[in-house]
Amino acid sequence: MVMKKRSLYCALMLVLLAAMLWTCAVNPVTGKRELMLLSEANEVALGQQTDAEVIATYGLYDDAALTAYVAQIGQRMAALSHRPGLKYSFKVLDTPVVNAFAVPGGYIYLTRGIMSYLNDEAELAGVIGHELGHVCARHTATQYTRAQLVQVGLGLGSMLSEDFRKYAGIASFGVNLLFLRFSRDNERQADDLGVEYSSKAGYDANAMAEFFNTLEQMDGSSSSSGLPEWFSTHPNPEDRIGAVRRKTAEWQQKLANIKFVTNKDQYLAAVNGMVYGEDPRQGYVDGQAFYHPTLKFVLPLPSNWTVNNTPSQLQFLAPNQDAAIMLTAAGGQTAQAAASAFVQQSGATVQKNDAVTLNGLPVQRVLSSVTTESGTLTVLSYFIQKDNLVYTLHGMSDPAKYSSYSSTFTGTMGQFKNLTDAAKMQIKPTLLSVKTNKSAGTVAAALRSSGVAEKELATMALLNGKKLEDRLSANTKFKLISK
Repeated sequence: MVMKKRSLYCALMLVLLAAMLWTCAVNPVTGKRELMLLSEANEVALGQQTDAEVIATYGLYDDAALTAYVAQIGQRMAALSHRPGLKYSFKVLDTPVVNAFAVPGGYIYLTRGIMSYLNDEAELAGVIGHELGHVCARHTATQYTRAQLVQVGLGLGSMLSEDFRKYAGIASFGVNLLFLRFSRDNERQADDLGVEYSSKAGYDANAMAEFFNTLEQMDGSSSSSGLPEWFSTHPNPEDRIGAVRRKTAEWQQKLANIKFVTNKDQYLAAVNGMVYGEDPRQGYVDGQAFYHPTLKFVLPLPSNWTVNNTPSQLQFLAPNQDAAIMLTAAGGQTAQAAASAFVQQSGATVQKNDAVTLNGLPVQRVLSSVTTESGTLTVLSYFIQKDNLVYTLHGMSDPAKYSSYSSTFTGTMGQFKNLTDAAKMQIKPTLLSVKTNKSAGTVAAALRSSGVAEKELATMALLNGKKLEDRLSANTKFKLISK
C-alpha cells in the first residue's frame, strides 16, 4: 500500500511538473507569470465550443435591437480593456435568472433577468466591465486549468454536485464552467477592472456600487432554468460596495477631463417591453402539471419534484436527487428509430422493448441498464411521436431504487399527451413597462399612483434599485411589470 501511494504521488508530481513546463503564461492584467494549461488560441476555441453549448442550453433572447445595444456598449469597453485584440461577443440569454458570466475567449453573457434589475446604462457598463475583467485577467481560463488539475487528482473535492452531473444531462465541460465559483480575490479584481473600464468609457462607476446594493437585497431564489444566480458564481468580497466607490473616486480623479454619465433614459427605453420573469410560452408549471403552449403538450409533475426547464431539455428531479425524468425533442426520425439510436449510442443493455399507443400517440417503450461514469442506471424510456417530432423521456435511478420509482416514471411519462386547453395555450408573459411620475414624491407614492398593489410595492421598488421611502423628482422614469 505504501509503495502504491508513493507511486501515485510520483506520478502526480510528474504530471504537475509537465504542466509547469508546458506553459507559464503572462497575465495580461498583472504582468506576472502564472501556470496556465490553456493557450490563447485554445482559450478562443474553448469559448467557441462553450458558446454553442450555452446557446443550445439556455437560448438567446429574441430582440435584435436590445442585443445590438448591449453589444455596442460591450465592444466600446472591450477596446479599452487589457485584451483589446480578442474578438469579443456579447449576448443576452433568455432566462429570468439574475446573472452575468464570461467564458474563455471573450464570450460574455447577460441574462434578461439581470437586465430587468439594471436601471441605467452605467449599471450595465459596470456589469459588462466586471465580466470583461474576468476575461482580461484570465479568471475563467484559470478555472479551466484548476479543473484539469483536479481531474488528475491535484485538487480537493468536487466542483460540481455528483447528483447534478449524474442526472441533469449537462455533461460537457464547457457549460460546467458556468457552475464554478470565482474566488473573492478574483471578484475584487474584476470589480476593480469593471470600474476602470466603465470609467474610461465615460460612465459613472458609482452606479456599479448601486447595482451591487440591489443584488444584496435580493433573495436569490432560483428559477427553473438550471442556471445559477449571481452570488452562486460571484462570491461577495468584504466591503464590496465601499471598495467600488473608492476605486471610482480614484479613476474619476485620474480622468478629470471626462464627463461621467449614467444614461438612465436610454437604458430604460432599451428594456421597455422586455419579458420579465419566467416566460410561460417556453413551458410552465400550474398545479401538478407542466404545460408547454408552444409545443402543445402537457406532462404530470410528480409531487415535490424540482423542475429545471431549458430550451434543450426539461428535467424533473426527485426530492432526494436520486432519480430524474428528462425530456428532449428532435425531428427527422420515427419513435422506433429514436429508440434504436439511443440503445446504440448509450450502449444500453435492453431488458424490455415494445411498441404501444398512449393517449393516441405512437410510443416505443424501452427498459434498459446504462453504464455511466458515475455507475449503472436503470432507465425507463418513452419515445413518443407527435407533430413531426419525437419526444424522448427517460426516467432513471440507481438499480437498487428503481422499484420505488418505477410507478412514478410510468405514471408521469405515460400521461404525456396533447395540450388542447385553449386557456393554457394562450397564456402571455409578463413584460417590463416604463412609466413617468408626474410629480415629486416617494417611490411608494409613485408606485401606488401607477396602480401597484400594496403587497407588490417592495418588489417593484427593488426592481428600480430603490427603497419605498426614497424620493423621486418630477418626470422621473421608472419600471413596472404588466401583462
